[in-house]
Amino acid sequence: MPTKIEKDAITGRDTTGHEWDGVKELNTPLPTWWVYTFYACIVFAVVYAVLYPSWPWLSGHTTGLLGYTNRTQLTQDLGEQAKGRFKFVDRIRTASFEDIRKDPELFNFALAGGRSAFQTSCVQCHGAGGAGSKGFPTLVDDDWLWGGKIDQIYRTIQFGIRNTNDNSRQTMMPRFGADQLMTAAQVAAVTDHVLSLSGKGKSTPEGAKLFQDQCAACHQATGKGNQEMGAPDLTDGIWLYGGDRDSVYRTIFYARNGSMPAWSERLDPATMKMLALYVHALGGGK
Repeated sequence: MPTKIEKDAITGRDTTGHEWDGVKELNTPLPTWWVYTFYACIVFAVVYAVLYPSWPWLSGHTTGLLGYTNRTQLTQDLGEQAKGRFKFVDRIRTASFEDIRKDPELFNFALAGGRSAFQTSCVQCHGAGGAGSKGFPTLVDDDWLWGGKIDQIYRTIQFGIRNTNDNSRQTMMPRFGADQLMTAAQVAAVTDHVLSLSGKGKSTPEGAKLFQDQCAACHQATGKGNQEMGAPDLTDGIWLYGGDRDSVYRTIFYARNGSMPAWSERLDPATMKMLALYVHALGGGK
């Protein structure tokens, strides 16, 4: 039951007139600054609800007088970024590789764009850092099947290797054993000769002669390879499918004719240019 309002003897404050089991409630109002802050929050909430999307309906929501949404703002921001990007992309599309590399700002943009394209389209085979894996060439050394100059890399990206594109690089290695072009013993002799070219085995006269008759047309008599034909250098100890005797034997017996897609069928010319510049900059470009 409310009692009469009186002055508390200890604090000197008025009581509210409420008392429970002898305990009287003091009248301690909120600080004035807090009360005004609370009122300001109420006003702000009302104004916000009027100006911005806030109240849900059965389908949709109130749009607010300003018609603002985060989605709209994001679309505008992306549009502005795209305009700035297109400015560089257009320059890359028309500029030569030499001109791009002479312009630090344009070159850095191209490398960033190439890195993004590489992460999207190339890491599945060549690895995140271009280190490659068995059957997929590393892009960070100086050993290139089809040439490591910037224009050669661009052409490889553009048309790919052994695919259905009319301009694809199409040279094929014969299946010397599987198609009975050599006997198993002859394949073994050639294997020993090939390994000897990089100091990993001992050749025989038979193996050396078979190599000259069957392999030198592509790999040259010395085994140094031919980038115009995609024939790898057999003297450097770098092996795409493994350099142990069994792997080399299987390569000669069954052949290894890997394929790469023609990225011109999926990427625009500017993106391929940026990708070529990035690959060239990984460390192995010539």
